[in-house]
Amino acid sequence: MKSLEKEMYNLCKELFPINRSLTGEGVRETLGIIKSHLPELKISEVPSGTKCFDWDVPQEWKIRKAYIIDPEGKKIADFKKNNLHIVGYSEPVDCVMSLEELNSKLHSIPEQPNAIPYYTSYYKKDWGFCITDNERKNLKEGDYKIFIDSEFFNGCMNYGEILIPGETDEEIFLSTYICHPSMANNELSGPVVSTFLAKHIQSIKSRRLSYRLIFVPETIGAIAYLSKNLEIMKKNIIAGYQLTCVGDNNNFSFLPSRDNNTLADISARHVLRYLKIDYDEYSFLTRGSDERQYCYPGIDLPVCSIMRSKYGNYDEYHTSLDNMEFISEEGLRGAYDVYKMVINSLEMNLIYKNNSLCEPQLGKRGLYPHLSNLDVSEDIKNILNFLTYCDGETDFLRIAEKIQCPIWKLDKIVSPLIEHELISVSG
Repeated sequence: MKSLEKEMYNLCKELFPINRSLTGEGVRETLGIIKSHLPELKISEVPSGTKCFDWDVPQEWKIRKAYIIDPEGKKIADFKKNNLHIVGYSEPVDCVMSLEELNSKLHSIPEQPNAIPYYTSYYKKDWGFCITDNERKNLKEGDYKIFIDSEFFNGCMNYGEILIPGETDEEIFLSTYICHPSMANNELSGPVVSTFLAKHIQSIKSRRLSYRLIFVPETIGAIAYLSKNLEIMKKNIIAGYQLTCVGDNNNFSFLPSRDNNTLADISARHVLRYLKIDYDEYSFLTRGSDERQYCYPGIDLPVCSIMRSKYGNYDEYHTSLDNMEFISEEGLRGAYDVYKMVINSLEMNLIYKNNSLCEPQLGKRGLYPHLSNLDVSEDIKNILNFLTYCDGETDFLRIAEKIQCPIWKLDKIVSPLIEHELISVSG
């Protein structure tokens, strides 16, 4: 039987070769593979030209071939060999041009001479190729044949969603994107970890909360989804997370919501702190994924993000170096475990009310030692501190934060307190 981390890594490997973009067969193929793991996944389509707030869903883009033939007849920048070679949404081209003319359409990174960069031109017709800087420096003067076999047409943009009901309508929201070509950490780690978190959520017995997971093209996909579902999302979502860049072995990163103090923020920080995980916290001013949309004024959803290496903060980001060697089984599993603990903590996060006026007599209930001295155990301190803040208004996570105790440890004292009718669930 394969380990969970191996299953996740293998799914990344299966998805890696697919050429994804905002629209098209690559997105549909990706969603189809995810659906084979999550049969309940609903795949929807939004027609090209659909108005979504201030945006319009673009035409579908289909590419079959793209390459350059150099003056010696050698084929270079071949899309078939690496789908990062073509600028995303490039229009069709069949022409000959000089090296000087071609250079204006080439993209490389001098500081990373062996990396192919990732470029797109989604909303303005253009074209271009991406190559390593080492290859670019060796290009010789002469005529270059440029060939791009692509087309645009009115089709649709696809996304996937799965709603996992719980005992209440309160929802936890998990969002990830499926629109980049072959990059492992930036593109695939989020959908893969989300897929396996969905399986974990489905396995939770007596699931209290409901869960909304979506797999969308970044930016336009999130905007389109919000334009269709905003009312119910604002009503039900109590915490949300943008899953991206969760596959490498580097330190964890935390990007808070715009509010910076939502239940999502509190839970994320709580889990990272009490699992004793080294992490870097960033300002919301450094946002860069779909938390931009979810936290926008008027939308105001409580969405933050726990990552490994933050997007834009690792050298391999948006290049061919973000490959299957950059991520690892251990990196994926580490992120999965953190998000699993966040989910479990939110499931624990009830509001309790105290049924006593003044401190209850714990000793007669066997909850306090009959011999008293100054050395009170940590467990007794936690009980007394918990009861002190158990006011029928403050939720469990915020109490755990106040008394500096991990919620999963504090949760163990709840049952005896309920059994002795010292506390009850509020509402």
